[in-house]
Amino acid sequence: MKRLNLWAASLLLMLCAGMAHAELTIEITKGSDQAIPIAIVPMANGDDLPENVSRIVSNDLERSGRFEPLPRESLISRPSSSEEVHYQDWQQLNSDYLVVGKIENQGGEYRIQYELLNVNGQNRMLGEVVTSSRDQLRDSAHYISDQIFEEITGIRGAFSTSVAYVTASGVGDDIDYALSVADADGHNSQQILSSDEPILSPAWSPDGGKLAYVSFETGRPGIYVQNLATGQRVRLTSFEGINGAPAWSPDGRKLAMSLSKDGQPEIYVMDIASRDLRRLTQSDAIDTEPEWAPNGRSLIFTSDRSGNPQIYRYDLGSGQAERLTFTGSYNSRGRFSPDGDAIFMVTRDDSGYHVARQDLDTDRMTILTDSDWDESPSVAPNGTMVIFATQEGTRGVLGAVSADGSASFRLPSPQGDVREPAWSPFLD
Repeated sequence: MKRLNLWAASLLLMLCAGMAHAELTIEITKGSDQAIPIAIVPMANGDDLPENVSRIVSNDLERSGRFEPLPRESLISRPSSSEEVHYQDWQQLNSDYLVVGKIENQGGEYRIQYELLNVNGQNRMLGEVVTSSRDQLRDSAHYISDQIFEEITGIRGAFSTSVAYVTASGVGDDIDYALSVADADGHNSQQILSSDEPILSPAWSPDGGKLAYVSFETGRPGIYVQNLATGQRVRLTSFEGINGAPAWSPDGRKLAMSLSKDGQPEIYVMDIASRDLRRLTQSDAIDTEPEWAPNGRSLIFTSDRSGNPQIYRYDLGSGQAERLTFTGSYNSRGRFSPDGDAIFMVTRDDSGYHVARQDLDTDRMTILTDSDWDESPSVAPNGTMVIFATQEGTRGVLGAVSADGSASFRLPSPQGDVREPAWSPFLD
C-alpha cells in the first residue's frame, strides 16, 4: 500500500476498506514508569448504574499516562468517605492518593459525592457533590476525572473534551464516508456527516461549536463549516483545484487553508464573515497544512520548497517565512502545543513515519512513537497527549501518545479503519 503524503493530502482520496461507524475502544499499549499510584475505590451504590463512574474515572486517569490506578482486586477495603479511611492500610499498598465516594438516587437524579485524599499526608485534598441525570453519568465521571487530574498535577484535565474523526465503509469504488464526534475516550460516538465521497481534515472552531472540513461531495474538494448544535452547514470554498487543510484562527474569525486556484498550492486566509481571501505565501512549491500559533501572530505550514516536505513559520507582521525543521528529510503536519513552545509533527526516519515533538527554543526533536505508519497528529487542549492516525495490521486505528512519549494507547473501531482525528478545545 503506497503511503499518503500528508503535506499534499488535499490532492488525494482516502484509501479505506472494511470500515463501519462504531464507538472506539481503548487499549492501553504502554504505561509510564513515572506514573503516580492512585487507588480508585468503587463508589458505594455505583455498581448497578448504567455507567460505572469509578471505573470511568480510573480509566481516564490511567489513559493520561500520569497515573497508575491500583487493580480492583488489590483494594483491601471499600470506604465510601474519608471518615472510613485507615491511611496506614493504603500506605502499605504504596498508593499516593485515594479516591472514595458514594452515589445516591434521589428521585431519578443521582447525587455523586467524591473525595480525593492524600495518603502520605493523611489529608483531604478535594471533595465535591455532583448532581447528574441518568444520561449524564459518563459526563459527570469525566468531570470528576478532570478535577482530580488538575488537583494533583496542576494541569487542567481534558477528559471532558471530544475527538472528531473520519470513518468509511465498503470496498473498491463503493465506499461510504462518515465524519463522527466522540468523547475523548471514544464513547458516545455521533455521526455528523455521511457521504459517498471522501471527507478530510476536520478542524474544531476555538469555541468547540463548529467543525470545518473538506468534502468531495460535489465531485471536487470544497471547504465546509458545520454547526454541531444545529447541523447547519455552509460551503466556504469550491475553487478549481485544491481546497484543503482548513485551520481556525484563535479568535474564530478566520480560516487558513491551502488553495491552488492561482497555480501551485499556497496558504490563504479567509475572513469567514466577509469571505475575503488574503494570499500569504508566494512560491513555486506546494504549501499546505497551515496551523495558527496560539497567539495568532504567525502560522506554521508544510512546504517542499527546500526539496522535501519541511515545516515553516510565516510571520503575519513581516510577511516573512522561515524554516523550522532541519532534522531528517520529511517533516509535515505541524501542530502547536497549547503554550506555543513546541510543535508536534510527522517525521520520517529509516523505520517509517512517526509522531515527533520539536521544542522551538532548542530545536531539539524527540520521536514519540515507534509505529511505522503515523499521520495526522492533533494535540489535546492541555498539551499532555497527542492523538494520531496509524496502522494496526491492515486497518487504520487512532493512537495517542503522551507529550513526552512515556505512555500510549490505541482507539480502534471494532469494525474497521479510523482516520483524520482532531482533538477538540475545552468545551465550556
